[in-house]
Amino acid sequence: MAINVTKILSFLISTFTINFLLVIIYLGSNNKWVPPASIIISAIYMLVPMLVTIVIQKFIYRENLNVLGISFNINTWFFIAWLLPIIIAFMTVVVSILLPGIKYAPDFGGISQILGTVVKPEELSKIQSDLARTPNYIFILTGIAQALIAGITINAVFAFGEELGWRGFLQKELARLGFWKSSIIIGLTWGVWHAPLILQGHNYNQHPKLGVAMMIICTLLMAPIFNYVRIKSNSVIAVSIMHGTLNAIAALPIILVQGGNDLTVGITGLSGFIALIVVNLYFFIYDIGFARQSIMLN
Repeated sequence: MAINVTKILSFLISTFTINFLLVIIYLGSNNKWVPPASIIISAIYMLVPMLVTIVIQKFIYRENLNVLGISFNINTWFFIAWLLPIIIAFMTVVVSILLPGIKYAPDFGGISQILGTVVKPEELSKIQSDLARTPNYIFILTGIAQALIAGITINAVFAFGEELGWRGFLQKELARLGFWKSSIIIGLTWGVWHAPLILQGHNYNQHPKLGVAMMIICTLLMAPIFNYVRIKSNSVIAVSIMHGTLNAIAALPIILVQGGNDLTVGITGLSGFIALIVVNLYFFIYDIGFARQSIMLN
């Protein structure tokens, strides 16, 4: 069966139009992208691909949603999806401190890069002082525990809002192109979709314009990993858990280093890109023939 280009374009046009208008309307009524309103808009933004998928799949094409991988049949790959973001985060820290001008910060010096544009200088100073009194290992273990809990609860819910679109609908519709072609298309789409949020400083508050290109590179590197887990787990739920956990742990690789900027540190920076490349290579070596599995999704 040929690829349904009309169906795919309907999804992409609808999703991008709704999401982009959401940000434009918000900025038109409130020209400042600041919490808590910006957090609410971002949360709604993540749910749009899911809502568009449901409308197109169920109400326009009258097809079952379960074929998109909405499965809670837990297998080994659910646990891999849950724990892999933690491994990626610490790989990112290791790569970061190998880069020039960046060092490990046991005093959590990187917190300023995350909160510097959100809180006042005096508040930031107090936060840094409070953190300095916290034993390093307790902070790290607490961060991991919180990320793992968030990754299978609230974060997974909002990540599912994206993943039903990217790894549920789009990956199934593009499956006949093969693993790598479909991953590239999904990666590009996923990256460009982030553009309105990135331009407001999301992930790249120091370089919002250049951040758009950086985010596209990031999603191109993430897409094969996410798509592979989707295939192996046979569930978009597992990928939502991975996505949610990755979002929850993303601050840790930034907090634990000092130096660099949003283009070089963190999972969405150069150090994270190197970590993601390593994971891609590992999966490729681990299962050299996995691309053939994407020809047909159950």
